[in-house]
Amino acid sequence: MTQTPIKNIVIVGGGTAGWMAAAALAKILRNKVAIRLVESDEISSVGVGESTIPMIRLFNNVLGINEDEFMRETKATFKLGIEFEDWGRVGERYMHGFGKFGQDLWTVDFFQYWLKAHQAGMAPDLERYSINRMAAHAGKFIRPSPEMANSPLADIVHAFHLDAGLYARYLRSHAEKHGVVRTEGKIVQVRQRAVDGFIESVALENGEVIEGDLFLDCSGFRGLLIEQALNTGFEDWSHWLPCDRAWAVPCELSGDLQPYTRASARPAGWQWRIGLQHRTGNGHVFCSRFMSDDEAAALLMKNLDGKPLADPRLLRFTAGKRNKTWHKNVVAIGLSSGFLEPLESTSIFLIQSAISRLVSFFPDTGFHQADIDEFNRQSDFEIERIRDFIILHYHATTRDDTPFWNHVRTMEIPASLRRKLDLYKGHGRVVRENEELFTPIGWQQVLHGQGVRAGGYNPLVDLLDEKELADFLGNIERVVGKCVDVMPSHNEFIAAIVAGKR
Repeated sequence: MTQTPIKNIVIVGGGTAGWMAAAALAKILRNKVAIRLVESDEISSVGVGESTIPMIRLFNNVLGINEDEFMRETKATFKLGIEFEDWGRVGERYMHGFGKFGQDLWTVDFFQYWLKAHQAGMAPDLERYSINRMAAHAGKFIRPSPEMANSPLADIVHAFHLDAGLYARYLRSHAEKHGVVRTEGKIVQVRQRAVDGFIESVALENGEVIEGDLFLDCSGFRGLLIEQALNTGFEDWSHWLPCDRAWAVPCELSGDLQPYTRASARPAGWQWRIGLQHRTGNGHVFCSRFMSDDEAAALLMKNLDGKPLADPRLLRFTAGKRNKTWHKNVVAIGLSSGFLEPLESTSIFLIQSAISRLVSFFPDTGFHQADIDEFNRQSDFEIERIRDFIILHYHATTRDDTPFWNHVRTMEIPASLRRKLDLYKGHGRVVRENEELFTPIGWQQVLHGQGVRAGGYNPLVDLLDEKELADFLGNIERVVGKCVDVMPSHNEFIAAIVAGKR
């Protein structure tokens, strides 16, 4: 079989998605393929994504990015987890922390030992066995210490809060150093081949025509190529994720920098708070069926920690995904491929994952359909399982104080999520399927944190008698506490990075 290689890649749109794709492909393809990114300064990016999950560190490592430099350039802070306030019921809070909990024994995971003890009234909150969660609430941070393999200090897992606009600018510098050519201009026409409908070129307002073999659609919600040109179609998930709008506004810093994101439930949605080095990012995600735009804006502004630095900006969206992320010679990356609200900070991860998957199935100009179908199958599985995890936060609640919470508490849920819930309610078990994003301990934290209770535990836990179980849990709790005590504060750690002393 004769293969004709891809010679030209055209990326339509900049922002976080466009420049992540450009920087990664430029590094991986080593100047063997021409990459051109087209963006217009007249079209602003959404630019509110400021919270990430730990996989972003893998992406930065592939690019050879120095973490301290990255943090200075993007005004970043560290993130150890997400605190949820008033989700299960008003007045309660819990944290979904990154990383492991406690220590596994034999073939049984730690959560099962804790679960038995907690059900018997022998164990405190799950948080006491997590270095991430304990450090987060203490305002502490330190990078993991691999040389301390038997210590919780080796188990710290972190992500970042960052300024998405600064991150895109930072990645642009990396991409251009590796040969990516940026073209400023507004696309006014998308030209397709008459024989098969593949994208042939895009025409700019100034008359320039840019041809390509492979096109990446990073044009945001509008999906300039994947939807407007190729009419791929969209699967609407708003019946499960009814929030469809968000107000976003920055405000002045107030108090210490917290190494976690805060998500506070509101009458018709929720509010985020993300502390950066230079400001605090805030937003109110809400459902327009249950709250007006003006009410939502007023509620956000009322609950800011500091003086607003700009007027709030309204974003409209529909939760769901494209029917095909890859269609013909177009791969949609970022918001053009679909959108899940920012509750668990997965937007930047989904960009990263799509880029990685494209590398795994990188085409020649023949665009083998079986490769495209498998790419789309994997993409669908990934986003559907993330969708289920986000739905869980809304559905697993006892709140009945507003029409919105009554709706999400009683709504029908996907069968895949129902299976997860039913399995957990038996013996606290969670099964991770095909390397889905969220691990069992992530599911278990949210399930237990929002009031879903397991009826039992893994019977193999009974191989430990009551004293052995108490000693096992007590030792882990003491060690975690001592480790947190010796950690520097998050503020101190950030200050040392900014000063170039780390």
